Amino acid sequence: MAKVSIAEILKNEILKKFKEESKTIFRQMYSLENNPRKGKLLGSVGGIVIKELKYKSFRFYFVTDGHKLKFFDEENLTDILIRFVRMSNKKYQQKTINEIKEVLINLGLEGF
Repeated sequence: MAKVSIAEILKNEILKKFKEESKTIFRQMYSLENNPRKGKLLGSVGGIVIKELKYKSFRFYFVTDGHKLKFFDEENLTDILIRFVRMSNKKYQQKTINEIKEVLINLGLEGF
């Protein structure tokens, strides 16, 4: 089973923007603990994979170790960390993806 972590800034932004719907969004995010391969692959930087989950017109971006995700089966994915880092709507999707890649290149996973 994987461990899901949500950046505190993102958590506050979701609660502020979605109010009651935030429960559904968090449930969808934490469902990755049981199914870590879920989500659309957007790219990778140095073995760190960037993926997204959709909720209505919004996208929630998360990063994880691509090597572990690719080579291990469901039973062996015990020490994988999935970290949600950003959110955007369709209009700012590419800009947000580029920002995530830039942070990963410059600071690595610790940048989040």
